[in-house]
Amino acid sequence: MDDARTFELTLERIALIRRMVIAWNGTEVGAPIVHPDAPYGSSDRDGDIFNVTGDDEGADEEHRALGDALALFLQNATLKPGRYAYHNTLAKLPESDVFDVFRDEETGVTPEHITFDVTDEHLRLIPHLSLTWDDEYEVPGVDPKRPYGHMTWHTVEMAVHLGEPPDKDAEGRAIMSEEFELRLRNLHREMQPALQIFLRYADLGPGAFRQPAGSAGWEPV
Repeated sequence: MDDARTFELTLERIALIRRMVIAWNGTEVGAPIVHPDAPYGSSDRDGDIFNVTGDDEGADEEHRALGDALALFLQNATLKPGRYAYHNTLAKLPESDVFDVFRDEETGVTPEHITFDVTDEHLRLIPHLSLTWDDEYEVPGVDPKRPYGHMTWHTVEMAVHLGEPPDKDAEGRAIMSEEFELRLRNLHREMQPALQIFLRYADLGPGAFRQPAGSAGWEPV
């Protein structure tokens, strides 16, 4: 018996993913999160959904379904490394608990236009992001405690996913140089703009997907 969950990724859901606004959740080690006040670009969440789906009654259900849609998009969409630019919706939103990594800490100013180089490292990490549903904010976001799924020492897990697992000491603890640790911490913080670009430009068509029982992974049917 196949206990796999199935999910239909529609053109409308892809369009809503394209509109998602990615901010930075500063709790714990920090992680990308869909902006809770303007998940699809404005403060009128239901209106934004209606503008795409034409359904003025099913906004709550569709919004919740976008959690699964986003997870399978991160795992299955493809993007080439390169320099990308985007209009930064975060610049027009009021300050809140979540923010933009490009925000000037002294002035509080967030740039309206972002140009950013997405590297192979960003793209290798994106499918491993541990996406959860944030019950407090009622949006999908990456787990800020274990952003790559298993370890609270997130930079070690990043190194493993990047094919650079650190050596271990006699007690089995990872040995990380300060330079390597800093590089990975900076790379992790860059996942906010990298993810925003990925949602806007990565390629994935509509179709049916399945999630095998006991797995967090999604695959095409």
